[in-house]
Amino acid sequence: MTFLPLAAAAAGGAGNYSMIIMLVAMFVIMYFFMIRPQKKKQKEEQAMRDNVQIGDEITTIGGIIGRVITVKDDSLIIETGADRTKIKITRWSVGTNNTANEKLEAERQAAKEAQELEKASKMEEMKEKSEARRKKSKKRDD
Repeated sequence: MTFLPLAAAAAGGAGNYSMIIMLVAMFVIMYFFMIRPQKKKQKEEQAMRDNVQIGDEITTIGGIIGRVITVKDDSLIIETGADRTKIKITRWSVGTNNTANEKLEAERQAAKEAQELEKASKMEEMKEKSEARRKKSKKRDD
C-alpha cells in the first residue's frame, strides 16, 4: 500500500512536466506564427517611412494621396489635388509609398523580362546545337 501513493505522485509529476512542455510549445508556435511576422512587418513599414523622399507620391493611413514637398524629422508636408493644397502630416501616418512601389514593380518586371530573354537565348542555343548534331549525323550516314 505504501507503493500506491508514490506511484500516483510520480504520475502526477510526469503530468506536470508534460503540461509545462505543452505550454512552452504553444508559446513557441504563437511566437513563430503571430508575433514574429507582425514585428517583421512593423520593421518594413518603419523602414519605408524613414526612406520617404521629396517627390515621392504617398498615401496616408486615412487615404489622402499627395506628393511629398518637405521632409522634416517627424513630419512631412505633402501637396494634394489639382489646386496644390499643402498638408502637414506626421511620418507615422504614411500608409504606402506609391513611388517606391512603382519602382519595385518596374524592377520585378525588368527582372522577369531578362529571365525570359535568357530562356529564349538558351532555347535558341539548344536548337542550333541539335541542328549541328543532325547535320553531322547525316554526313556520317551519307
